[in-house]
Amino acid sequence: MLFNSKEFILFLPTIFILYWFIFKNNIKVQNFLLLISSYFFYGWWDWRLLFLIFISTLVDYYVGQNIYISKNRRVRKFYLSLSIIFNLTLLGFFKYFNFFIDSWVNFISLFGYNHLSTWTLNIVLPIGISFYTFQTMSYSLDIYYNKLKPTWDFISFASFVSFFPQLVAGPIERASNLLPQILSKRKFKYEQGVQGLRLILWGLFKKVVIADSLSWRVNYCFENFELLDGGTLFLGLIYFSIQIYCDFSGYSDIAIGTAKLFGIKLMSNFKFPYFSRNIGEFWRRWHISLSTWFRDYMYIPLGGSKGSIWFSIRNIFLIFIISGLWHGANWKFMLWGLIHSLFYIPLFLVGKNRKYIFSIVSKNNILPTFRELLQMLLTFSVTSIAWVFFRAETLAHAWSYLKGIFSKSLFAIPQFEGNTQSTICILLLVFFMALEWFGREGDFAIDHITKSQSRLKRWLLYAFLIFLIGMYIPTNENAFIYFQF
Repeated sequence: MLFNSKEFILFLPTIFILYWFIFKNNIKVQNFLLLISSYFFYGWWDWRLLFLIFISTLVDYYVGQNIYISKNRRVRKFYLSLSIIFNLTLLGFFKYFNFFIDSWVNFISLFGYNHLSTWTLNIVLPIGISFYTFQTMSYSLDIYYNKLKPTWDFISFASFVSFFPQLVAGPIERASNLLPQILSKRKFKYEQGVQGLRLILWGLFKKVVIADSLSWRVNYCFENFELLDGGTLFLGLIYFSIQIYCDFSGYSDIAIGTAKLFGIKLMSNFKFPYFSRNIGEFWRRWHISLSTWFRDYMYIPLGGSKGSIWFSIRNIFLIFIISGLWHGANWKFMLWGLIHSLFYIPLFLVGKNRKYIFSIVSKNNILPTFRELLQMLLTFSVTSIAWVFFRAETLAHAWSYLKGIFSKSLFAIPQFEGNTQSTICILLLVFFMALEWFGREGDFAIDHITKSQSRLKRWLLYAFLIFLIGMYIPTNENAFIYFQF
């Protein structure tokens, strides 16, 4: 079920009414309702996928209890290994089986074995499997590292694993954050509910009005790159950078906002990443739940930056390349991760990778300084170049697209549709970026902006956003980009 679908418009208020008005005094029934609702939400695509998430839930529920009960270090490690191996095997089979088979055959062919047939399976990637397998592993890891005690309430644990707002595309929640909230009695708070609705509205605006309206323009550029001039390809790349941000962060906003309606606080997943002043700051603001997951459960256990320089560089390379591989079974994603590591390592070597860890660009100022503007443009440029490998179908496609950009026609006037539609598109992007800029000091743009405005101005902004969503909402719902990961 899609957030931007007619079914969800009926689904959400129905569950909300049952949750707060019918079962408000019984947390066990509320959690059971969340579980049934989440399975219904997930099974809307294909009910057969429910078997996988149920098995994953069952394994980690059992593993978590045995890690906690055992006092023997080897036994604890055994059960932790069981959780990791099971989840990675599940993920690896559905996501990477054909990729590794094809890669192996291609490698063997380099030695003259050209007559091997490629044996692959017609495997359908279950939606959200990259997210909920990492989430269940966090439960076992948190118990192992004594950050969390296991629960013996299977319904509550299953609700944590399958919590429908963030099940399909995150944020990837930590068990230490989400599970205690599910186990605790919740009370409806008006302000939290209002903030949740604001987030849902903002997320729908980013998805429907910005991301979906850019989608066909991006597709046009990447599908016809051989026929287009460099200026059009360059604008198409900028459009994709904005599209993927609005599409993915839009999903996260709707997920976090929906969770707030049920009295649950999820972690932030995006913090205005395109206002970052270097690549280190970008990765503290982009897909935060994944980057911090790799930091806490892989980078730090590997030794982090406590060893030698070369030891630390090795760890950085590993994390970025694995992060790329997490996104998909394709060499282009690994190269995308490698490119980011090459941008990041120079900052690490000069000790500036954590320079802007606590600061907000141009805080309390209307405009950035010239230096800050150059820093943001440079960071946006290098991340956009890397996005070519993310969006292209193959590595060859990506190189050809970049070659087309950096040609003699780079400064040609971009060619899309009529001038009126192009102008409206640019104006919408300017409007969106202005809201993002003036709201950058808050948790999300319109929440920070509306706090300082009168009720009339707030409602005028809400009405305008709703109007735009109504104008741009398509007849057929468009899936979110990160559903494929």
